[in-house]
Amino acid sequence: MGVTDFDTKAAVVVRDDLAVWERLNVCAFLVSGVAAAAGAEAIGARYEDADGRTYLPLLVQPVLVFAAPDVDKLRTVRDRAQQRGVPLAIYTREMFATGHDAANRAAVRAVATCDLDLVGVALRAPHRDADAVLRGLARHS
Repeated sequence: MGVTDFDTKAAVVVRDDLAVWERLNVCAFLVSGVAAAAGAEAIGARYEDADGRTYLPLLVQPVLVFAAPDVDKLRTVRDRAQQRGVPLAIYTREMFATGHDAANRAAVRAVATCDLDLVGVALRAPHRDADAVLRGLARHS
């Protein structure tokens, strides 16, 4: 099945001016938010190899990864999502300096919406809404 075979589109948008380890870290955290919000219907069955060893289940649909050149583009994505009622997972630059979930939430709570230094966002929404929110972004290379 391809991306268009699903009713929804799952996507991550990450700043392309981050170090590679930062981009990977942001993607991992943001996809966990998408999976948590999507619920059980978005998670497949456990994997099993030919020897019977089992592995954790994964999301049932592909996740597209897009690049944003700067915080302004991520703010545009956030604003479009808000206008369409599309929930977002966010990751801010301040979260790189924290060590656990409660500290991450405190770092976000301390900053006004318009001042968040976004380094990544993620969503899972109907194709039409996702396409409108992601308009103008290129896939991450």
